[in-house]
Amino acid sequence: MVDVEVMERNITRMAAAAGTGGFALRPHAKAHKCLEIADRQIGAGAVGLTVATVAEAEVFARGGATDLFIAYPLWVDDGKARRLRRLAETAVLRVGADSVEGVQRLGRAVRGAARPVEVVVEVDSGHHRTGVLPADAAAVGKAAADAGFDVAGVFTFPGHGYGCDPHARENAAREEELALGEAVEALKAVGLSARVVSGGSTPTAGRWRPGAVNELRPGVYVFNDATQLAIGTCTSTDLALYAIATVVSVPATGRFVLDVGSKVLGSDRSPWVTGHGYLPAFPGASLTSLSEHHATVVLPEGMKAPSLGTVVAVVPNHVCAPVNLVDELVIVQGDQVVDRWAVAARGANT
Repeated sequence: MVDVEVMERNITRMAAAAGTGGFALRPHAKAHKCLEIADRQIGAGAVGLTVATVAEAEVFARGGATDLFIAYPLWVDDGKARRLRRLAETAVLRVGADSVEGVQRLGRAVRGAARPVEVVVEVDSGHHRTGVLPADAAAVGKAAADAGFDVAGVFTFPGHGYGCDPHARENAAREEELALGEAVEALKAVGLSARVVSGGSTPTAGRWRPGAVNELRPGVYVFNDATQLAIGTCTSTDLALYAIATVVSVPATGRFVLDVGSKVLGSDRSPWVTGHGYLPAFPGASLTSLSEHHATVVLPEGMKAPSLGTVVAVVPNHVCAPVNLVDELVIVQGDQVVDRWAVAARGANT
């Protein structure tokens, strides 16, 4: 279930923050995978969409998106090559890269595309997942240029900005700016100009400042989730997505079981949350364990368990996986169901 008024407020607030700071906003659509939500983000001023996979790009391109960034260091096979060339026929297409071998392979794959595919070099700014060291962006960028690409710039993901300490989020934002700034200079040293300097995440929102970075790619902000609530990047009034569950068992005092499990809520459990989801109607309760179709809730001492059949809202720890587990989002306004939106890019993981 999605509270459309909260969701639209989240979209508007992020767009306004980016505009005030002078940043282009390119939200990550893997958080919602939904054409109607993408349309609202574009309508609020987003310059385009970020996606994680070729398949997600295909879905949003069919839905009318004309500016797409696959923020992932693709290793392209023949099938992906054909799909990328088709995408380039209808959309401005950027692709992430973090190796010389990767861009050389990508260059062979998209040769002859209807319009040029842009490359953005991924930089590791401290999360230590994918991305090159800032100084090494030059080698990847030069290889991309030699392969015939328009090297648009550099990007990073400051995933180490997750955490309860606001100073850590501040530091992650500064490290992001520093790493991207160094990468821009590295490209400049080999004759490449970075017009796109892309970063940003939901936890580091509000900590951006003018400088090297000129584009932001937050995703989770559209709904928020129990992790964002736990680390203090949103309040309970900013939560827009809930799993709606039913009490199916009350086996003991202080404990009840819901008919949702890992196949609905996902299995993410970060160090900052107390359980497998947040229950707004039961403060202090902990969703202690998940099976595939069971969620066990333990109540604080003295709190009465709900009766069988009670409907309970659960905020997932991480919204991206639960969205990918359902066919549609039920859209509510106040107490009324006003629409149902397909999760168009569900399962678009290739």
